[in-house]
Amino acid sequence: MLTTIAVILIILWVLGLITSYTLGGFIHILLVVAIIMLLVRLIRGERVL
Repeated sequence: MLTTIAVILIILWVLGLITSYTLGGFIHILLVVAIIMLLVRLIRGERVL
């Protein structure tokens, strides 16, 4: 479930960059959280996707 959330956050972040629509720093904070969740799963040795 965390992986799904992380992927959705990354997709929304990319769409925000493409359309120039961002919610200030909030979307970037969400991106950092998504990347940290993916890194934690990689370090644990779990499947990412």
